[in-house]
Amino acid sequence: MQGIFIEGVGRPRSKKQVREVAAEHPERVLIEATSMFGNEYDGTADLMPEGQTVYFVGPDPYSKRNFYGQISRAGGKVVVK
Repeated sequence: MQGIFIEGVGRPRSKKQVREVAAEHPERVLIEATSMFGNEYDGTADLMPEGQTVYFVGPDPYSKRNFYGQISRAGGKVVVK
C-alpha cells in the first residue's frame, strides 16, 4: 500500500477528498512510494503511466490507516475508486 498526499492540504482526510481533488487537479495528488524494495510509482497522479493502478492507504500509510483505495490513469483521466 502506498501513501497519498495532496499539495496545499497535506494528508487527505478521506478517500472522497482524494477523489474530488484528483477529478479537478490530478497534478496536486502525489502518490508516495513506501516500499523499501522499490518498484512502486512515486509522483503525481497526472503523470502516472497510462493503464497503471496504484493501491493507497490514508491518511498516513505509516501511522493511521483509516481508508483504502485505488487510483488509476486510463484514457488521460485519473480515476479514484
